[in-house]
Amino acid sequence: MNTLATSFGQLRKSQGSWFAGLAIAIALWFAIYRQLLPFARWLVAQLPIAPGSHLAASVEFFFYDTPKVLMLLALVVFAMGVVRSFFSPGRTRALLAGKREGLGNIAAAHLGIVTPFCSCSAVPLFVGFVSAGVPLGVTFSFLIAAPMVNEVALGLLFALVGWKVALTYLAFGLSVAIVSGWVIGRLHLEHWLEPWVREVRAGEVDLESDHLSWIDRFEAGWEAVKEIVGKVWYWIIAGIAAGALIHGYVPAELLSSIMGADAWWSVPAAVLLGIPMYSNAAGIIPVIEALIGKGAAIGTVLAFMMSVIALSFPEMIILRKVLSMRLIAVFIAVVGSGILAVGFLFNALFS
Repeated sequence: MNTLATSFGQLRKSQGSWFAGLAIAIALWFAIYRQLLPFARWLVAQLPIAPGSHLAASVEFFFYDTPKVLMLLALVVFAMGVVRSFFSPGRTRALLAGKREGLGNIAAAHLGIVTPFCSCSAVPLFVGFVSAGVPLGVTFSFLIAAPMVNEVALGLLFALVGWKVALTYLAFGLSVAIVSGWVIGRLHLEHWLEPWVREVRAGEVDLESDHLSWIDRFEAGWEAVKEIVGKVWYWIIAGIAAGALIHGYVPAELLSSIMGADAWWSVPAAVLLGIPMYSNAAGIIPVIEALIGKGAAIGTVLAFMMSVIALSFPEMIILRKVLSMRLIAVFIAVVGSGILAVGFLFNALFS
């Protein structure tokens, strides 16, 4: 009995240390974040660069956005890592198994927001969902929403572009995932799965233990920061470098003429341009920020972002392990049509 009481006391003490440490870390985060722009301007002033030049604008953008985006990413990933500790892959499959089309598509798309699996997880998740009895269309709704409408994309869009754009992106992104999954489900294309996937036998889903302490969940958040930020930081820096070049050197008039709302062909061109590329939301959003700042139409640049994240060529290569070429073509056509609709609607709403 004394041993149990001692262990409980130690747990409460360690949890108190975690909460105190988090409070201090968050306070420091906000204090540093507020000084990023003055620091970037001071740093540029120390360099042998002509003030007001294109190079000065690009360098200031890079020095300001690099720590800003990395700090925002770490904060959002930590918070969602804690949330994600409530949603194991097994529990996710169990929540979706047996769901009918329609409501299942809605549930799957919303679940994709809080269980943001990257494209590298697509194959094991796809097989796991099929083996658990999740309908094909419902599975696609989840796999579309998870990379495209995830917490990193929404958090960074909110912080860098504004809440109106973030909420509208959330609404349209969910619509693309729900409608695309529903359409694919109604086409009944299960026979276009690779034979070995169809032969996977459904079995019971083992759920991970729910008895996790807050220390476990905080550690899960910290592990998520180390894993995700460790994997994507170079993509972020590359994206910010591209955004800095756009911000400093590309004339606003040129971007407005190419990617403006008046150019009807800009949305399909942006989608076609985005498909061969590969990036995650964190890496592409600095580019989006720079394009919008230069006057590009918001629907066009978000269509570009969606195509890079949801329809990238490398992701298609990964999905080829479980989908036939015909089913991949249907997937691209349905999701691409939804992205085009989002781009045109965004341009109409925010013109």
